[in-house]
Amino acid sequence: MFLDLDGDGTMETVVNSINTGIAGLGWNRVNYDNLNTPSFGGGTPRAFDERPVPANQKYGFSIQETVSGNTKTACVRWNTQQNQNTHIVPELPHGTHKIKWFITDGCGNNAEYEYTFTVKDCKAPTVVCLNGLSTNIMPTGMITLWASDFLQYTEDNCTPANQLKIGIRKCGTGTGFPVDGNGNPITQVTFNCAELGPQCVELWSIDVAGNADYCETYVIVQDNLGNCSNGTTVNVSGSLNTEDGEGVEEAFVDLMGSIQLTDNTGEYAGTVPTGSTFVIAPEKDDNPLNGVTTYDLVVISKHILGLEPLNSPYKMIAADANKSGSITTFDIVEIRKLILGIYTELPNNTSWRFVDKAYVFPTPNNPFQPWFPESISIVDALSHQLGKDFVGVKIGDVNGSAVANATMQAEERTAATAIFDIEDRDVKAGEEFEVTFKAAEKLKGFQFTATLAGLKALGVVNAENVTENNFNLLPENAMAVSIDGAQAFTVRFRAEQSGKLSEMLGVSGAITRAEAYGDAGRMGVAFRFRSPEGMTISSVGFELYQNQPNPFVNRTFIGFFLPEAAEATLSIFDETGRVVYQQKGQFAKGENTIALDRALINTTGMLFYKLETAT
Repeated sequence: MFLDLDGDGTMETVVNSINTGIAGLGWNRVNYDNLNTPSFGGGTPRAFDERPVPANQKYGFSIQETVSGNTKTACVRWNTQQNQNTHIVPELPHGTHKIKWFITDGCGNNAEYEYTFTVKDCKAPTVVCLNGLSTNIMPTGMITLWASDFLQYTEDNCTPANQLKIGIRKCGTGTGFPVDGNGNPITQVTFNCAELGPQCVELWSIDVAGNADYCETYVIVQDNLGNCSNGTTVNVSGSLNTEDGEGVEEAFVDLMGSIQLTDNTGEYAGTVPTGSTFVIAPEKDDNPLNGVTTYDLVVISKHILGLEPLNSPYKMIAADANKSGSITTFDIVEIRKLILGIYTELPNNTSWRFVDKAYVFPTPNNPFQPWFPESISIVDALSHQLGKDFVGVKIGDVNGSAVANATMQAEERTAATAIFDIEDRDVKAGEEFEVTFKAAEKLKGFQFTATLAGLKALGVVNAENVTENNFNLLPENAMAVSIDGAQAFTVRFRAEQSGKLSEMLGVSGAITRAEAYGDAGRMGVAFRFRSPEGMTISSVGFELYQNQPNPFVNRTFIGFFLPEAAEATLSIFDETGRVVYQQKGQFAKGENTIALDRALINTTGMLFYKLETAT
C-alpha cells in the first residue's frame, strides 16, 4: 500500500504485507518516507495509534484472507497483537493513496493489480440553533445580531470545533455557505424598522473540507423603545467635529430644504418626512484665514520634501488648498496668496471640508485615492437617523490652530519678539534704493505687514526661497510679506518724500498678521533700525482689525492689537450712529479678540465698531 501521509500529493510511504505482523513492522508502526529504500526497509518509524491502551492492544496493518469455494478474498485490515484474528477496517489519513496486489496461482502464473483511491471528508458538520431570539431596534433604527447569538453548538466528525466556521444570512437570500466578496464568512445580520416581527435566519457551519450544513431559527424584532417612527417624520442628527474633537460651529446642514445650523459643540438636529431619501452634506465657507499662517507653509513644505510627512489623512486634506487631490507647491502658492491678502478666499476650495466620520481611509498616507465621502446618503428613512457625524477639516490649517467654535481660545500670546535688523538712513524724494531686512535669530518662517509712509515698494531682489511670490506690493502705503526657508530679504523702494527710513517704515498686522516662528514657538515681530547714532525699535502699535467672519450669522470675532496692557472699550453702532452695544474690559499687551453675539446687538443691517483706550 502506497500512502501520502503528509498530504503533499506525493505517496512517500509503503506498507508491504510481507513485513507486517510480529516478523515485520509489528504494531502501531509505519516507516515514513521509505518508498525509495531497498525492499522498503528504510524510512523513519512512526507510531499512529494514539489510543490510551496497552501496547499489545495497539493496531497494526495485516491481511485478512477468507476462502469460499474456489474464491479467495484478501483485505487490508488492522488487528492487534493480542487479538490477531480480529480485524477492523483501517482509518487512513485524508489524501490520495494506492493499493497494489500481487497474485500467484498454483501453476506459477503471476498477476499485478493496483487501484488508486482518495480518502476525504464528505460529511457535513452538525449545527444546532437556539430556538428563537427576541431583540429591540436600537436608536439608530437598526439592530445587528451575530451568528454566535443563535448558535447552540456545532460539531464535526473530522474537523475540531475550534476550526469550524459559522455564518449567517436571512432565510431565502442566498444558497450555500454565506461569504462576502472576499470569501470571508458573513457573521452578522442587520434588521431595520421595516422588518419588525418574526424574521427567519439560516445559521451555517462549514468544516475544513468545505462541507457545510445549516439550521433555521428566528428572531422577533421589536420596537419597545420607540426608535422607529410611527408618525410622519423621522429625526436626523449628528455632530461636526475637528480631528481633535472640537465642535465646528455655524456650519450649515441642509435637511431637504430645512437648514440646520450647528451649535458650539458642532451638533445639528432636524426632521424629514418618513420614507425620505436624502443626502447630508455639511457646508461652511467663511473666514478662510482662520488658523492659516506661514507656519502652515513651513509644515507643508516639510511634507512635500519628505522631511516630516503629515501624520493624518485629515491634515493632508487640509494641505490640498487647490482641491487637486494632491499636495504640491501649487498648494503653498495658493495659501500664501490668502495670507498676503491677494486672495480673499481660495478660488478652487471652500474654507472647510467635511468627511464622513465612519469612513475608514484604505490608504491613510494618500486620502485622495479613492476619493473620500463628503456626504451621507439616506435611502427610504423609516427610522430615526442619529449619529450622522462628520470630521471637519479647516483648509490650509495643518497644525490645528483654527478656532472652530466660540468656546475655544485663539492663540494670541507670543513667546518672544523676532527682531529684523535694518540699516537706518536718510532718503531723498525720488531716490530709489534697496533695503535689506535680516532676522537677528534663526527663524522657521515669518509674516507681517510693513507700513510705508512716503515710500513706494518697486520690487523684490530674488534670492534663495525669496521671490515676488512671497510679497503683496499692491496695497497703498503698505506691503505684505510671507517667507519660510530664508532669514533675510531685500526690497527696492522709491522715496515719495524726503525723510529718515526709521520714520517711514513700520511693522503692522493690518493685512498680514505680524508673527514669526522659531524654536521658542510663535513670536511677535519688530524692526530694529541701526545707525551711528544708535538703534531704534519699531513694533506693532495700536491696531483694530476686520471682524471675522464677515458677514456673520450668530457670532463674529473682533481682533485688535495693544502695544501695552490697557483697559479698552468696544462700541458697536448702527447705520444712524446709535450705540447698540458696548463692552469694556482689561486686555493684555499684544493680540486680543472679543467674541460678539448677534443676540447681544438686537438689531440688523450694516454695523460699525470702534475700540478706545485711555491713550
